[in-house]
Amino acid sequence: MSWDRTWGSMMQLIESAIAPTPDTTTNHKNRKSPISTDIAEAPSIITRDFIFDYLIVGAGFSGSVIAERLARHSGKKVLIVDKRNHIGGNAYDHYDDYGILVHKYGPHIFHTSSREVFEYLSQFTPWRSYEHHVLASVDGQLVPIPINLDTINKLYGMNLNSFQAEEFFQSVAEPREHIRTSEDVVISKVGQVLYEKFFKNYTCKQWGLDPSELDKTVIARIPTRTNRDSRYFTDSYQAMPLHGFTRMFENMLNHPNIKVMLNTDYREIEKAIPCREMIYTGPVDEFFDYRYGKLPYRSLDFKHETHHTSVFQSAPVINYPNEQLYTRITEFKYLTGQEHSKTSIVYEFPKAEGDPYYPVPRPENQEIYKQYRALAEATSSVHFVGRLATYKYLNMDHCVAQALATYKQIAVKA
Repeated sequence: MSWDRTWGSMMQLIESAIAPTPDTTTNHKNRKSPISTDIAEAPSIITRDFIFDYLIVGAGFSGSVIAERLARHSGKKVLIVDKRNHIGGNAYDHYDDYGILVHKYGPHIFHTSSREVFEYLSQFTPWRSYEHHVLASVDGQLVPIPINLDTINKLYGMNLNSFQAEEFFQSVAEPREHIRTSEDVVISKVGQVLYEKFFKNYTCKQWGLDPSELDKTVIARIPTRTNRDSRYFTDSYQAMPLHGFTRMFENMLNHPNIKVMLNTDYREIEKAIPCREMIYTGPVDEFFDYRYGKLPYRSLDFKHETHHTSVFQSAPVINYPNEQLYTRITEFKYLTGQEHSKTSIVYEFPKAEGDPYYPVPRPENQEIYKQYRALAEATSSVHFVGRLATYKYLNMDHCVAQALATYKQIAVKA
């Protein structure tokens, strides 16, 4: 509320400073002055050309990292704006009505193999060691995903060892000469039966497309294992911010050179608050008013529930690759380590319209994006950073790495 009052006062001052007075309109020619009627009077208020050095659109990972670097290391004055009523982007977490820490936009699990990224974020949060494990509900059983030795043994009632598991995968795999689609990737590794049990329907729900219509990169990063390693990720650094992602963002943006405006579309204040340059992390097609059409994204609906039991399910995340409308259920206390007599969960329902979450990786979409990228490269004084601005599916650590790299490029020119 104090910012609202300040903003209102600022706008009144600006409007009064630039508003024409009776002496400067139709009566100007009739005005009498002891000196001269042809010399304009000097303004009574001295103003800066630019109130901020940088306007940053979006308070998620990409925008916040660059804001912090520009303010703390380059001494720049930064205004960061976001349409939402909170910082942190999709990684935002908060305490629900029962006092349980939940991720508003689905589970965010931090993992990286970049020492630079991990050490950078470590300035703003202590960590809680955490390795992520996921089960999949298949044929009435809960089995590890990615598929490993235990998955095969439990699913088929066998007792294979690692060497035998490798032979099993080789026996069911259906090699394909050319790997172009997500379907090609999976079937060439594990064959048709496992593809249909674990991947086909899940992918159809998640993307609204058959895996045969999706680029190979969508599933290429999902491994199969012949050992009992049930970790979902194998990165060198796996941890969760001890006090949550939002606290980490608050620490990151806690600098006198950084001002934050929420519930704000940057176009509302772009002209009223002059800035030298812009960092844009929103949808690139929206920035250019959809000149070449709308880039396709997948969105999500989240159904949050709190249950009067200490544990709801046997794993942090359980995938549902078959007949259910939702793709997975997450139980947050596994992720946060919070102790509480109740527990909160979230169901995820993929959908076509809504907030943009996942760029749809198809060749025709990349062709559209290339046109927007050309516009972005030709737009001076605007830097396009992040998942939406570069139309790429980026993990959190990739967003941080990209933002740090962009800052280094900006700092050279600043």
